[in-house]
Amino acid sequence: MTKSILITGAAGNIGGKLSAHFKGAGDYDLRLLDRMAGDGIVAADLADYGGHWPRLLEGVDTVLHFAGEPNGNANWASVLRGNVTATQHVLRAARAAKVRRVVFASTNQVMLGYRFREGPVTTDMPPAPLSPYGISKLCCEQMGRAFVEETGIDFLALRIGYFQRGENRPGPHMLIGEWGQSMWLSNRDMIQAAERAIAAEPFGFAVVNLVSNNLGMRWDIAHTREIIGYVPLDSATPVIDDTARATDALARQATIVPGTWFDENFAVVEG
Repeated sequence: MTKSILITGAAGNIGGKLSAHFKGAGDYDLRLLDRMAGDGIVAADLADYGGHWPRLLEGVDTVLHFAGEPNGNANWASVLRGNVTATQHVLRAARAAKVRRVVFASTNQVMLGYRFREGPVTTDMPPAPLSPYGISKLCCEQMGRAFVEETGIDFLALRIGYFQRGENRPGPHMLIGEWGQSMWLSNRDMIQAAERAIAAEPFGFAVVNLVSNNLGMRWDIAHTREIIGYVPLDSATPVIDDTARATDALARQATIVPGTWFDENFAVVEG
């Protein structure tokens, strides 16, 4: 049976790869939204609820909400508009359209504070974001929780790992040292996770980690398997060279002297 899928951020890194995949899959009626119009893509500013785009959710089965501020170092103004306000509007439109499910692109940055601690990182641990970006994604997850309680519509937050543009090869070129390499997510695993998120049995509200099966990774994906049946197809072994060690050392020092997200550079109103 053909399912109607709406993808926001359809021209972005993740959304673009998902759009290309589902276009070729043949089992989906696709509706694509992004800030700029393109091949089969409707232009939509999700931070502005007015206009035509909310009506495009009518008749949709699943919304893959992958639009948002792409810069993990963005300031408060950018993440409030691009992540928080836009997500609130998507949920508002999803409620009005009575869709079956919303799948939200969250981030492992919600748990960045666990980088230099020991043990597995699970989704039932207290969140520990260290940036406006991570905090905004956590806020969106909590909006999703309230959304499920109000509407009964499924909401799944995927805490996505390190997902690069293009071929997305793992290796020491990746930023964030060993931590970054260990949370690599392959193109194939991202795509299969999206497919499984669409097809999964009802789950209400859920937050899951999404990384490939990387050697030494601390992200618990047992819950991901339980909720959507995700089993990674790919894996990588982190390469720890001098650059990775230096990156980890600087990051460890930054966690000892935190506070960058309180600085004026992250102010809502700048200048």
